[in-house]
Amino acid sequence: MHPERLTADFTARLNRAATVAGSCQAAATTLAAHSDVMVAVLLHVHDRLRCVAATGSWQVFASVLPGTGVSGRTYAAGRTQTVTDVAADPDYIALGPPVAVEICAPIVDRAGRVIGVLNLEWSEPVDIDGWRVLAERVAADLGAHLDRLGGPPAESRSEKLLRYAGAMTSAASERALARVSIDAARDVAGLAAAVLLLTGPDGPRLAPPTARPGPLESRLRERLAAASAAELGELVSRAHRHGASYTLGETGPPTTRGYEVLVDADVCTLISVPVGPPDAGGVLLVADEVASRPDPTTVNLMELLAAQAWSCLDRLRSLQKLHEQAISDPLTGLPHHGPFGERIAAAVADRTALLAVDVDDFKSINDTYGHQAGDRVLVGLARALERALRHGDELYRIGGDEFVAVVEVTAPREAVGIAERLAGAARALGRTISVGVAVQRSDESPDLTLRRADAALYTVKRAGGDGARLAPD
Repeated sequence: MHPERLTADFTARLNRAATVAGSCQAAATTLAAHSDVMVAVLLHVHDRLRCVAATGSWQVFASVLPGTGVSGRTYAAGRTQTVTDVAADPDYIALGPPVAVEICAPIVDRAGRVIGVLNLEWSEPVDIDGWRVLAERVAADLGAHLDRLGGPPAESRSEKLLRYAGAMTSAASERALARVSIDAARDVAGLAAAVLLLTGPDGPRLAPPTARPGPLESRLRERLAAASAAELGELVSRAHRHGASYTLGETGPPTTRGYEVLVDADVCTLISVPVGPPDAGGVLLVADEVASRPDPTTVNLMELLAAQAWSCLDRLRSLQKLHEQAISDPLTGLPHHGPFGERIAAAVADRTALLAVDVDDFKSINDTYGHQAGDRVLVGLARALERALRHGDELYRIGGDEFVAVVEVTAPREAVGIAERLAGAARALGRTISVGVAVQRSDESPDLTLRRADAALYTVKRAGGDGARLAPD
């Protein structure tokens, strides 16, 4: 090793480098020319260390999280790390050939901020002290040169979009998806605000905001929240009728009808992109209070973002429907055996009452009028019984014409009062039901409580039905 020759060679190459990538490659090429060394230059981009230049290896890591591996440890500590026994180092991550020595030096800008690392690995023993000094010098000169060039490269907008697309795909709820989509729109477009309007049963509605909306976004949400359904509907329908649009800002104040609610929020720059189909999707609005001209590439990226958002939203809604179908009775929409079993497993002794409900003479309805008529009776009764229950009470369909209500009470007579209210709701429909009531005791299982409620129900049945009875102690 000839330190002076290496340093002079590196200085000459670095002075000719006009880009960040070229500067990093100059460091890797120079070091490899003077030693049988594996070199990787990693710079901090967004949330990880990304390999910008490398040589001497068959394969290198494209990115490393700060704090992970020797490179991540060096970046986090801001100090050169020397490893002479990689097998004993808990942070060493093996990838290439056997390594005898690893030296990793932080790359620091002129303000003293760590912006990356220079990682060197050898398969044979080397002059560790000498190479450590050289690595630190190369890293220091490289850091100063990169600082003059503007520092590590920022993520491209395409890279950002791909990163956000991954986060959107993994979003577990519609709320989480909306937040990621809004963050992505702001970040990729480089504008101050973004909002998402989604079409629902009651018309367009604002999707939930991000954790920290800016001033323009807050004003925009406030104006849209106060807007009429017709105004919001026009924003959505315009986007779906004509496709994505964006402002040029060449004709002074906006004059296009339908955007008044946005102008009132001081919007001067606007990208409007349809999301999904007109009847179930919505519109993505990305805006700024500073007049500017979004380039067509930005609008194209917003269209790709909207397409990904809809794909993920449609998937979430489909999964939700499947989940509801799995836990609900398809006729009445009430939860059935599975959820009921989970609910009674959490019953509280002396507080949870089970109300077993059976429709009187239901077989005669099916026999006389047919099963479709019987189905209509069950659906009507299900809705009537739900309305008769209190907030927090739960109703399940556990058989053909059998229902169970789970209610929390302070005394048995309270449960009986609820049961009588259910019977009254059935009478109002011209039907009658029998209801058996049992409050779970401290010494019994939920199954036994349900059997006692059933026994009380059949006592009502034998007495002619149309009533409620408390199971005896």
